[in-house]
Amino acid sequence: MTTNTAQESWPKLLLTGGQMLFVAFGALVLVPLLTGLDPSVALFTAGVGTLVFHGITRQTVPVFLASSFAFIAPIQGSIASFGVSATMGGLMAAGLVYVAISQAVRLKGTAWLHRLLPPVVVGPVIMVIGLALAPVAVSMATGETSDNIGYGAAIFLSMASLMVTLVLAVFGRGLLRLVPIMGGIAVGYLLALLMGVVDFTPVREAAWLSVPNFTAPSFHWAAILFMIPVAIAPAVEHIGDMVAIGSVTRKNYLEKPGLHRTLLGDGLATTTAALFGGPPNTTYSEVTGAVTLTKAFNPKYMVIAAVLAIVLAFVGKLGALLQTIPGPVMGGIMTLLFGSIAVVGMNTLVRAGQSLTAARNLVVVSLILVFGIGGMQFGGGQFTLQGVSLAALVGIALNWLLPAEKEGE
Repeated sequence: MTTNTAQESWPKLLLTGGQMLFVAFGALVLVPLLTGLDPSVALFTAGVGTLVFHGITRQTVPVFLASSFAFIAPIQGSIASFGVSATMGGLMAAGLVYVAISQAVRLKGTAWLHRLLPPVVVGPVIMVIGLALAPVAVSMATGETSDNIGYGAAIFLSMASLMVTLVLAVFGRGLLRLVPIMGGIAVGYLLALLMGVVDFTPVREAAWLSVPNFTAPSFHWAAILFMIPVAIAPAVEHIGDMVAIGSVTRKNYLEKPGLHRTLLGDGLATTTAALFGGPPNTTYSEVTGAVTLTKAFNPKYMVIAAVLAIVLAFVGKLGALLQTIPGPVMGGIMTLLFGSIAVVGMNTLVRAGQSLTAARNLVVVSLILVFGIGGMQFGGGQFTLQGVSLAALVGIALNWLLPAEKEGE
């Protein structure tokens, strides 16, 4: 297929761009729905973030940026402790970590990044991101967070949503395989409608057109310290995403436009999103899958998808409708989602091929997991370190301080 936009009609551009947004849509709005942020703001910031990314990379990479799953647990924890505004300040700082890493990559290459963050650190940190909030997924799935849905109805809804997501993910073909989360939510929502547990009051009260509920950031040291280390795992994952989309399009994006440019675009997109009250942006694997399937290698499709996302953000009834999805439906899907994030971390360790029972690796992995999942915290008040941030810092410090093991030890 040609990538010459002059030879492509506007209907084709709009249709293909709309399809890319459709593929990303389920995961895009899932993050704000799970974290208590506004889905309309997330749509807006995904669109703006994607445009920022393509502005910096000069429309060379066919990727769409939207809500990052790696930040779900930290955002939930941060909002509970510091509020939405301070959380946005922390997320802006996390975006600036990407920017700093991008400049270090520009000056020094990527070797130092792999030395600072080897698989023995990154793997268990990603596992902590997935497992730390597992109890939240279970409490949503069993109806503990819903006022009008009992245990029996909640379990039925959550397990039905989970089963449909599983079936589509494993047995789905073509486009269906790219939207298992959306399929699970759709079936769960339909069942909830038949059971009469969906409250449409917010939709009736919402205007057709309205400005998203933007939230300005505020800056608090505790929230910033809490959020900054979380940026480490997605920044490393970003490299993998660039290699993946490059293998699909047969181009080396690490050289052109360069990893420093793609990281910079991702970081500025995240900082811009936080400026408006949206979740951090990351390159979407779902969209890479759609690009693989459709051979739509033209980056202009992603720009069209971004503009459509911004337009949809101002449809007030759409945002209100998304917020009527019952908690158990989301909870069922979260059980798979959080588990799959943990498996990505496990796979990072497995692919590294290092012995995890070797004393050094055993210490690093064990302490990251227990400190991160067990609720260990250091300090108090404005300078509390806990969760993913503590786990990441402990892992980096141990990896730096402990001597490397010799072969055969």
